[in-house]
Amino acid sequence: MVRVIMGAKGSGKTKQMIEMINHAAENESGSVVCVEVGKKLVYDVSRNVRLVESSDFAADNFTFFKGFISGMYASNYDLSHVFLDSLCKIIPSEPDSPEVEEFLAWLDRFSEENGVKFTVTISADIALATEAMKAYF
Repeated sequence: MVRVIMGAKGSGKTKQMIEMINHAAENESGSVVCVEVGKKLVYDVSRNVRLVESSDFAADNFTFFKGFISGMYASNYDLSHVFLDSLCKIIPSEPDSPEVEEFLAWLDRFSEENGVKFTVTISADIALATEAMKAYF
């Protein structure tokens, strides 16, 4: 399962994401991971959530990021939910680019094959969402 939360800056995405992260940490039996840009969520999410600061790794393209996610799963088969906060900031990209669409489709396949849920935020006007992206809303 892949869920995308998309909206302009200040639309409440982060607050919604924090609530979802804490709910997952409390109610899911597996490990919960949140990949973020900066360390802005460190005081807002449960200490049971593994926070990963994306700039600690040289994640500069979606091919690398697929390998990064695959590696997280390979090192922890109990992974149940991964939150990606600000996808287009983690991997610098335009929200309506084909690369973002393809990455979301890959996440969906990965989710189905491995039983890992993904929640992704994208900071952009929802009007920029492509039809393929809207399938994950």
